[in-house]
Amino acid sequence: MAEPFIKTKRPPQIRTGLTDTGVKKAADKSARTRAREFALQALYQHLVGQNGADSIDAFTRDLVGFHKADSAHYDALLHGCIESEKALDENITPLLDRKMAEISPVEHAILWIGAYEFTNCLDVPYRVVINECIELAKAFGGTDGHKYVNGVLHKMAPSLRASEVAADQSRQA
Repeated sequence: MAEPFIKTKRPPQIRTGLTDTGVKKAADKSARTRAREFALQALYQHLVGQNGADSIDAFTRDLVGFHKADSAHYDALLHGCIESEKALDENITPLLDRKMAEISPVEHAILWIGAYEFTNCLDVPYRVVINECIELAKAFGGTDGHKYVNGVLHKMAPSLRASEVAADQSRQA
């Protein structure tokens, strides 16, 4: 007599290092990635609440998990973006397909981080800057915000990191 067919539930797929939504688990994040996340939250407070850098900084440093972030990189991003917000917006605005006021504050802050790192953090490869900003947009932004951030930063990279982008393109050719 044949064995009866028993439908069994398939075991869940194991995806190490990712949450159910595909985002990196907190334990797998680098100190710089954490610094970007805290800087994003701080810049959001600045954009939405018009809060000053010092009060935002004091608040953010008290958040759970801040001790695992690269505080020097966080400081550079927070204070650098706020101090040079006009220059950053001047780099970003020509690449947008709409007015800056129509961009969500999350994507606006992420674009600031990208533009700031392109300009001031030359130790971070431009592809890493783009990837980190895409990951921020996936984790904190709107549904397709990461696509928009990707498009803008890919247009911005050749003007702010011309030699690095050219060298990268010649290697791929």
